[in-house]
Formats: sequence, structure tokens, C-alpha cells
Amino acid sequence: MILIDTGPIVAFFDASDDYHRLCLKTLKGINQPLGTTWAVLTEAFYLLGFSWKAQDNLWEFIMRGGMDILTLNAKLCERCRILMKKYSDLPMDLADGTLVAVAEHRKVEKILTLDHRDFNIYRPDHVKHFTILPAMP
Repeated sequence: MILIDTGPIVAFFDASDDYHRLCLKTLKGINQPLGTTWAVLTEAFYLLGFSWKAQDNLWEFIMRGGMDILTLNAKLCERCRILMKKYSDLPMDLADGTLVAVAEHRKVEKILTLDHRDFNIYRPDHVKHFTILPAMP
């Protein structure tokens, strides 16, 4: 599984986004399942709020199994809280916290994100660092 952050979701569904082509190319080359969290989707739907069609295309992608929506139990919520406190100097937002907590729990090593700065700083418990996609030009 590869976890997907807000930025690539928005870029994928917004053709005017500077990273649209890069994210489209990257997503087409992925043969592993994608997963994300409700916190990430909340951000994505908000940022796609300029277009009902873009939001509906995201819904269609989800409904067709384009990505799994991963839930957080109480233990993962507590881990998210600990991570957000640890990285409060960045600060780590809720969406990133949920992705790191889920990645640790599921032993996921790859993150699809445009936020290379923060995800290069985060140190999950299960690996030395995340493998970050896409490679930035």
C-alpha cells in the first residue's frame, strides 16, 4: 500500500494545478493500492471546493476503488496526538499526523505527497524514513 496525501489528490483532480501532470503520470505508474484518511480527504474536498465537478470526480475515484479510506481507532488517534506534539515546531497538521500514524500501524513505507519538506523530517517508528513519491523535478 502507498498512502496518499492531500496535495497529489488535489493536483490529480485540478487540471490547472502546477503539479497536475506530474501527479497524473505518477498515479498511472503505481500498481499498489492507495490509502488515505478522512482528514486528508476533508482537506482535499475543501481545496477542490472551487469546482463541484472536481469534487464529484474525486467521489467517483473513491467509489470505483481508486483508494481506500483508512480509519483511526482510539490508539491511532492517541498516536496522532503524540506525533503532532512531537512535530509541533513544523507544525504537523492533522492530515499528516493521521498518515504517519496509519503508516506506522500498517508498516507502510511509501507516501505520495507534494510535501517533501515535512515528510523528509518525519521519522516513523517502523522505518528510518519514508520513501516519498513523486520525485520532484
